[in-house]
Amino acid sequence: MSKATSKATGKAAGNTATTTDAGVSGGVRKRNLILVASALPLAALFALLGWVVVQSGGSPGGFGINSRFGEVPVDQRSAWEFQVTTLEGDPVSLQGLRGKVVMLDFWSSWCPPCRTEAPALSQVYREYRDRDVEFIGMAIWDDPGAVGDHVREFDVPYHNAMDDKGEIAIDYGVAGIPEKFFIDREGNLVRSFVGPMDAGSLREVLDELLAAAPRAGDG
Repeated sequence: MSKATSKATGKAAGNTATTTDAGVSGGVRKRNLILVASALPLAALFALLGWVVVQSGGSPGGFGINSRFGEVPVDQRSAWEFQVTTLEGDPVSLQGLRGKVVMLDFWSSWCPPCRTEAPALSQVYREYRDRDVEFIGMAIWDDPGAVGDHVREFDVPYHNAMDDKGEIAIDYGVAGIPEKFFIDREGNLVRSFVGPMDAGSLREVLDELLAAAPRAGDG
């Protein structure tokens, strides 16, 4: 083989190797990007699981059952905005409920106290829904099918939605369930209760918030 032919063959082989290397490198980069993209939802899931483990004292299965009941102090401030899609497929936002007294309830279908208080919540909502009152049930760490079964079993008349990633629960600092947050007509977080509430206690809080006059300068 001549020197010229040898050089040409070597150059061609080098070009082929370079092209192959580039292809392999590009394929590796693409595969890495796919792996990273696939890992992001898992990272979010593990972050939520970690939050549940911390809140439950190391036992996710026991998360959510409040061991103390009653009112807890809150920093009275503007409530955290949220926008969710209800089980019926309707969009609901806190901003859209401005002008109403809102009770935001964090719960799960597997939580015994949540089931215990379900009839009282439904009863009181039916009494107050024509008085500028809205209840929003926010199911956390739960299965949509089980949540739907709960709503049908107890004939729950108010909106319920899934807080799938726990983002809204984290915003509100939920430490266990059930936990309720009361928001006044101007969108301010004013009271919070852990554990189940009976009908009389719910009526007392709602009557107080409905009777409160808007503060100067509020809409």
